[in-house]
Amino acid sequence: MAAVHALYRRDEIIGRGNFGVVYKGYSFADKRVVAIKVLNLDTAEDEVKDVRREVALLSQLKQGDAQNIVRYHGSHLVGSRLWIIMDYCAGGSVRTLQLAMGSIEERFSMLIVREALVGLSYIHRAGIIHRDIKAANILITNEGSVQLCDFGVAVQISANYPKRSTIVGTPYWMAPEVITEGATYNYKADIWSLGITVYEMSTGQPPYADQDGMTALFLIPRKRPPRLDGAAYSQLLKEFLALCLNERPEERPGADDLLKTRFIRASKGVPTSALTELIVRYQAWKDKG
Repeated sequence: MAAVHALYRRDEIIGRGNFGVVYKGYSFADKRVVAIKVLNLDTAEDEVKDVRREVALLSQLKQGDAQNIVRYHGSHLVGSRLWIIMDYCAGGSVRTLQLAMGSIEERFSMLIVREALVGLSYIHRAGIIHRDIKAANILITNEGSVQLCDFGVAVQISANYPKRSTIVGTPYWMAPEVITEGATYNYKADIWSLGITVYEMSTGQPPYADQDGMTALFLIPRKRPPRLDGAAYSQLLKEFLALCLNERPEERPGADDLLKTRFIRASKGVPTSALTELIVRYQAWKDKG
C-alpha cells in the first residue's frame, strides 16, 4: 500500500462509475494530474469478474493507437481495492457541462458526436461493445478533446461469439434489442445509445426521464423510436437521430457510415478546441453558485 501511495496521491471525488469511485489524483513520477478509479474487490464474485474484464479491455486498448478513448496507465492493488490509473479530463463529462445550459447547441453537439463516433469506430473494430454510452460517459479535456470513458460493462465479441444477450447498461439509453428477452445484440447497440445521447444533449434529458428505470425498460421496445420535432432542431440533426434510432439493428448504420452523414460533415474543419466554450460557460455558472 505504501508503495502505491508513494507513486500517487488521491484527492477529491470527481465521479462514480458502475463499479467504483473516481478520484482526482496526482502522479509523482510524471508530475501531472491523473484520474484514479478505485474498485472494491471485496464484493460479489460476479462484480469482481466485471472488474477484471474492465482492466483487461483497458489494457488491450492501451496496446493500440486508441483514438478518443481515455488512456489507461496501469492498475495497482491496495488491500482489497484496485486503483486504476487513467488520464484526467479536466473539462468534465458532457452531462456535467450540460448543467449550465440545460441543452447543448447543435454547433457543439455535432463536434461531440463526431469525436465520439471516432472512438466508437475504434473500439468496434477491436471487437468491443461499450454498452453504456451516454453524456455522463463522454469526457472533455481542457483543450476540448473528447474521450469515451467507463468501460465497466463493456464486453469483447469475436467471430465465434459475435453477439451478446445479457441485459446491461443504463435503462434510458439501452437499445430495444438489448432489453428484449431472448434477443441478441452486437455493436449496433452502442449506436442506439449514441442516438439517445444526441436526444439527451438536444433536450436536456433522455426519453422517458420522467419515468422510473423499470417503466423505461418496458416502454423502449414497445414504443416507436424517439424523434426530435419542431423548428428548434435542424433537419440534419433530425436525420442523424433517425439513423441512430432505427429499431432494426441490421439497418442501423455503423460508426464509420455515420461519420459520412450530412450532420457530421457540417462540422468538417471545426476544431474540437471550440468545445472549450462549454467549459468556460460551466465554470461561470458554477462560480455563480
